[in-house]
Formats: sequence, C-alpha cells, structure tokens
Amino acid sequence: MLWKGRRQSSNVEDARGGRRGGFPGGFPGGGGPGRIRLPVGRGGSGGIGTIIVLVVLFFALRACGIDPLEILNGGSGVPGGGGQVTQSSPETGTPASDEMTQFVSTVLAETEDVWNGVFQAEGLNYQEPKLVLFADQIRSACGFASSASGPFYCPGDQKVYLDTSFFDQLERQFGASGDFAQAYVIAHEVGHHVQNLTGILPKFNEMRQSMNEVEANQLSMRVELQADCFAGVWGHFTAQKGLLEKGDAQEALNAAKQIGDDTLQKRTQGYVVPESFNHGTSAQRQTWFARGFKSGKLSDCDTFNTPI
Repeated sequence: MLWKGRRQSSNVEDARGGRRGGFPGGFPGGGGPGRIRLPVGRGGSGGIGTIIVLVVLFFALRACGIDPLEILNGGSGVPGGGGQVTQSSPETGTPASDEMTQFVSTVLAETEDVWNGVFQAEGLNYQEPKLVLFADQIRSACGFASSASGPFYCPGDQKVYLDTSFFDQLERQFGASGDFAQAYVIAHEVGHHVQNLTGILPKFNEMRQSMNEVEANQLSMRVELQADCFAGVWGHFTAQKGLLEKGDAQEALNAAKQIGDDTLQKRTQGYVVPESFNHGTSAQRQTWFARGFKSGKLSDCDTFNTPI
C-alpha cells in the first residue's frame, strides 16, 4: 500500500505510556458491555426484521443510483475528507513517534476520507471515530480489555482500540503478512463504527440481550460480515485513488481467511463447532470483503437480507 507521505489523522490517541487497568482474561473469555465480540443472551426485541428495516432504510438511497465514487474520485481530494497527498505537519497533533503509528494514522485518515465522502453523498454527516493505541491492557467505555482481545470497537465511546503487537501476531501466528492485511483490520473496526452511526449496532446490542447464544451468534456473524464488506468498500475507493500495489487485495483476502471462525477453531482446538461461530467462516469473510471491494456500494453489504 502506498501510504507514506499522505495525510495522517489527528484522531489517534496514544495510550501506550498511560495508565493501564487489569483484565483477567482476554476478550474471547470475558466481555464488557457493548463490545462487538461475544454475543450473549435470548429471543429478540422486535426480531431480526427490525434490524433488516434499519439496514434497508440506510441502503435505500444507494438503490437510487447515487455513486459516491463521483465524489471520492474528484482528483483534488474527497469532499469533507481532504484525500489529497499532503505531508503531515506538527500542527496536526498526530502521534508520529514510530513508523507503525504513522501507518495507523495514515490508514485511519484514508478511512475518514472515504466515509466522509460516502456519508456526504447520502446527505449525512460522518462523525469520525478515535483510534486508541495501547499496550497490554486498556480501559474503555466497554470495560477493561487486554491485548488478547485483539483490535475491537467500543460503541460506548466510539473508539477503535488497537495494540499494534496484534499485527506481529497476525503475521507470525496466523500467516497473514503485509501492510494491506493490517489496513483491512483497521478498516473492519471502522466498519463497526459506521454500523454504530447508522443504528445497526445499537439495535444488535439490544436484540442480543434477549437471544440465546446460538441465535446471538448467528446475528453477530451478519454484523461482522457486514463490517468486512464495509472494509471492502473502503478498499475499493482506496484502489480508485491508486494507492494499492500488486498483491495488496490478496493480502486482505488472506487475512480474512486466517481469522475465519472455522480456521481459528481448527488451529486452536483441531475441530470446528459451527453453532459457536460469531464472526463468519473464512470463505464467508473473504466473500463479503471481496463483494464490497468489487462494487464499492453499501447496498451490496446488506448481510441481514441476503444469504451469507
């Protein structure tokens, strides 16, 4: 990915030197209120039809033929996003203490450019999320989390949390290397922020409280796969800007494969339990990322009204 020399977001908070809180497990074994993983609970307040209505309403404008590419690909930058190539400056307040921080800040800026443009095309205002870099443990509005959580989005404070050591794990343990694999992870979490702004996450978090675990897992899969598709939409417009290098898309697809529920379960326990899947299989995650990447249309990301 051709990211060096581009605008860096000022929405990055570096908490690596700040206070840390204890968290006894990791995200897979624990849970804070509102966190995107670990769906729990029984039967639905309003049912899945309600969340489908939310999604369909948001996508309705897309079906009218509005294409954000016209806004996002305007040559001099993205309206509301400032997508032109610029040098970062001390005035931005962007943390730039190391190359990884610069990379994360640049990728976040690229997501800001895309989603500002997409929302503007819909006549909406995009509220940019914060991204918090942490080491080992962190306290969020969704509770304590450790690095074992992996990256996560907390709707309670509208922040993405990332311990960049996850990227080393992604490469060494999961076999998913490359900067665009890392960018895909960030874009996926920002996808959850888009879901939060459009009312999808609040309804999901409400519904899962009255669902049993299997039902909640099924709904969670649709939420996660939509975030993968949104990451693909971001990738589509990033490619339109000419920022992708040969093999970048394959890096993202490989990352999606390596963190599929079935692949992770085979790796960790030697067998799979499909009813416990809550993010999607490797094939599903690849399919939905590729779908968004190919079209760049939010209407193609309706996982709630489409077989997954």
